[in-house]
Amino acid sequence: MPKGPSIVLLKNAVRQFEGETVMAVYGNTKIEKERALHKKVVEFKSWGKHFLICFDDFAIRIHMLMFGTYRINERKETPVRLGFSFESGELNFYSCSVKLIEGDAIQAYDFTADVMSDTWNTRSAKIKLGKIPETLICDALLSQDIFAGVGNIIKNEVL
Repeated sequence: MPKGPSIVLLKNAVRQFEGETVMAVYGNTKIEKERALHKKVVEFKSWGKHFLICFDDFAIRIHMLMFGTYRINERKETPVRLGFSFESGELNFYSCSVKLIEGDAIQAYDFTADVMSDTWNTRSAKIKLGKIPETLICDALLSQDIFAGVGNIIKNEVL
């Protein structure tokens, strides 16, 4: 399961498509994927284990779940969950959860809780931890509301 660092790597790898217009959208996702057709990608963002494809008035959230993968400028044999074609290439997601987020995605997330964010806020995390004093630290580290992006590997390294 991809964690925060892997999602940041994905975000950095697809920067080439920022500002580009979606020429085609495809895949077996149940969301209204056609909304992205002929729309310009404003930016890609990461929040914890979520990868966000931001458009002017909505965003598409990708969560890789346990076995999700992606391909840039190539395809796998398995069915595409959600794919985009741009003038300069393509981006394909497999075995993942896809959700539409209405409005500004930045308003929907607390980026101060994302351990990979430049806006990570230690003080905020300490306040949230203070509200759950009986929680074991191993469980608190996995709370995505406090430490978005942390998974078992990071938890084990911290402990």
